[in-house]
Amino acid sequence: MNIWWIRRDLRLNDNAALSAALGERQSVLPVFILDDHLLGRPAEKRQSFLFAGLRALENDLVRLGSGLIIRRGHPAVELKRLAAESHASRVFAEADVSPYASQRDASVARQVDLHLVHGAGFYPPGAVKNADGRPYRVFTPYSRAWKALPFSDQMLPAPGSLNPIPELPSEQIPGSPAWVGSEPGEAEARRRLNVFLDGPIFSYRETRDRMDLDGTSRLSAHIRFGLISIRQVVISAVRSAGSAPDARSRAGCDTWLNELIWREFYRSILSQYPAVLQSSFKPGMSRFPWRDAPHDLQAWQTGQTGYPVVDAAMRQLAATGWMHNRARMIAASFLVKHLLINWQAGEHWFMQALMDGDPASNNGGWQWVAGSGTDAAPYFRIFNPTLQGKKYDPIGGYVRRWVPELTGVPDRYIHNPWEMTTSEQHACGVIIGRDYPSPLVEHAFARTRALATYKAHKDQPVQ
Repeated sequence: MNIWWIRRDLRLNDNAALSAALGERQSVLPVFILDDHLLGRPAEKRQSFLFAGLRALENDLVRLGSGLIIRRGHPAVELKRLAAESHASRVFAEADVSPYASQRDASVARQVDLHLVHGAGFYPPGAVKNADGRPYRVFTPYSRAWKALPFSDQMLPAPGSLNPIPELPSEQIPGSPAWVGSEPGEAEARRRLNVFLDGPIFSYRETRDRMDLDGTSRLSAHIRFGLISIRQVVISAVRSAGSAPDARSRAGCDTWLNELIWREFYRSILSQYPAVLQSSFKPGMSRFPWRDAPHDLQAWQTGQTGYPVVDAAMRQLAATGWMHNRARMIAASFLVKHLLINWQAGEHWFMQALMDGDPASNNGGWQWVAGSGTDAAPYFRIFNPTLQGKKYDPIGGYVRRWVPELTGVPDRYIHNPWEMTTSEQHACGVIIGRDYPSPLVEHAFARTRALATYKAHKDQPVQ
């Protein structure tokens, strides 16, 4: 018997670790370990999603004649104990790239015969290298090299049946708040992918930034926990591009594929430069004079900045554990550039709140916005939240959904309600400064301050 140690691969289809564990007709023992080091961190919605996905996987395993063993504790201790109890010879798991995963797996490998199998990315993190054999640090050449690698559209089939598991002690999957909407699971992930492939992918290039439209796949959390394999998602994007009816539709597919490659890029960065989780990729940015402004940080966290699109984004995050990608960029830019608050405070907050929170992608996105990371946005790129709102939420549907106190505000003022006259405020039932906050900082002032601060830091002599 082999142990299939489930981590971020909560599926039966196209599962390299499961396939390797089955080997030549081997019996397999599926196990998930409740790791207190990971579960002790505040991340209620992400953990709730994980546990719901685990329940769905357990049901799928039972239908195949198997089951799921749940243990709690340090993985090295629990896997050694479980291997002895089940007489398992080897442990198979999907490789991961985070520093903690590397340390944990090294500890496990000292106790059991651990075999790590590639599967969390389309290509292994070290597969995409430049001519000198070094990892790419800029996305565009990385993506070109990624697309130039040999491409296989073969996926591993799900097993048709599995062996019964032995009677062994097992914990219960932790309870979680009642799930709103479709229950997470492999079937739901495939359904979402199919819905997206049936039409929205072809207009993705035009609609992906519209916060008021349902133009994205909403698969990020499912990919993060492996309810669907990244291989299946990438293959679907490539096949859709090949069958697209026209150039516009093909561009939509290619744009979505590029977003998936960004995920691959950030995994590669974290794998090659694990210190990015603790500090700026660009060493000089570690000395940047960030503001210590707890009141401003709290206003941003709670969606009370006075900028409707920023507040809508932060309230959506708090309510659902998810945020539209354009909204993520706007909210992050506001914290870093308008408020000059350290990107790490935002990264930490997002990791607490995001259902799809992934260390590599979250860190990469925040360092991109802050100008501290690899292939970062230039320091002078400062989003105007009012103009961003008008462009990507033109009649305020997104704002009105998440900032209900602004429901009655006319379209022309929905992204700049402070410009209404007193009589107009009374007419629509919202008094700025009372029912909805005045802007935390004036945009022109914040932009000038950010540019001056970044430029002064950039011009400092290297120490």
